[in-house]
This record gives sequence, C-alpha cells and structure tokens, in this order.
Amino acid sequence: MLLLSIDTCGSLGTVVLARLTSDNLGILAQTELPGKTWSARLVPAIRELLAAHNAAVADIATIVVTNGPGSFTGIRIGLSTAKGLAEPTSIPVLAVSRLAVLAHKAKTQAAALDASRGEFYFGDYSASPEESLLTRDSFLERTTALGPQLAICEPSILALAPAATRVPPPTAADALYFSLARLRARAFDDPLLLDGNYIRRSDAEIFSKPGSPPRPTPAPHS
Repeated sequence: MLLLSIDTCGSLGTVVLARLTSDNLGILAQTELPGKTWSARLVPAIRELLAAHNAAVADIATIVVTNGPGSFTGIRIGLSTAKGLAEPTSIPVLAVSRLAVLAHKAKTQAAALDASRGEFYFGDYSASPEESLLTRDSFLERTTALGPQLAICEPSILALAPAATRVPPPTAADALYFSLARLRARAFDDPLLLDGNYIRRSDAEIFSKPGSPPRPTPAPHS
C-alpha cells in the first residue's frame, strides 16, 4: 500500500512517500520544504517523489495530511493539495492533529505549540482528547502540573516549560506512524467535510465579524 503524507503546518514543511505492508511501515523518501515555499514547492515535490519511485498519483492508496494547528496558510495549502489529489481518483484521506502527533512522538500525555501573541495550542490526550488555546497563565499552570508528560518542540516554549519533554518538530513521517491504527482500520475522513484544525480563528474572521474591534493600525514609520 503506497502512502503519501503531507505536513505544512510548521516553519518547515515535509512530504513523505511510504509503503505499508501487513507488518511494516517503510519510509521510501522524505522531502523538506522551507517555510513560505509550500504553494510553489508542494505539488512539484510530490511529483518528484512519485517519479523517483516510478509511481503515479493513482497508485497512492491513502493520503495522510496534518491539518493543524499551526500556520493558517500552510494548513490551507496542505489540505487543498490533499483534496485536489484525492478527488479525481477517490483516494481516501486521513487527517491528523499536529499536537496529537507531537505527543505520540514524545510518548507523553500532552503537547503544546507556540501560537504566538502570548498564547499556546495545547492538547491533552490522557483521557478524552481535548485541544484548546491557552493564555500564558493557564499554560504555566498546566505545564507545572504535567512536567515531563508535556511534549514541546519549540525553543520559545522551553523557558516556560523547562521540565517538559523536548523533541524535534513533528514531520509527515511522524504523522504516518501516529496514523497506523487508523490506516489499518481504514478509519478515513470525508474530504468534503474536512477542514483545518485551526483552534484559533484567523484575523480575517475576527475582524470581519459585526461589532468586532477595529483592526490594529501599524504605527507610522519616522
């Protein structure tokens, strides 16, 4: 079974081609995409991976896509690419949370990502999976209680969570390993209903809402 995995949620994007057998997941190749190049590089990178292994889009059995949280632009590009590839040949799509992949990679019960603006994306998978956006104070409370059971991957969080388990940022390959049980169970998502796992609304949504505060005006340059 040929698998394609896409993750364009972080500062560095990754695309992976892999093969799943009854007893093994083998990574055939992985390509890294520098941030802000996804719209130009993602589809060519997929094409190059397939060509290097004498495969076509129609040979892909499943597409795994990391649908956030993270870069709003990256999430949209990854999702739209996955849907665009899947639709013509009805390739199944499976979406995963970047937070959940991070926790799985670190073997912890929770994970956090820097959401900027003094906020943090937080996922707790100790019981019922729960993902939320935390303020700095709320995040400090949670990280103190969790200690090494919290996974992080960004230097910007380390000072606030020195006891957390730090691992490299999750990749498209990590998303595949996290998805193994769902892949074998064929627990796919409906591409028509699939959306980004943004957790926080975009500025466009916030400031377009009637009665919302005016968009901040940049200070003039001297």
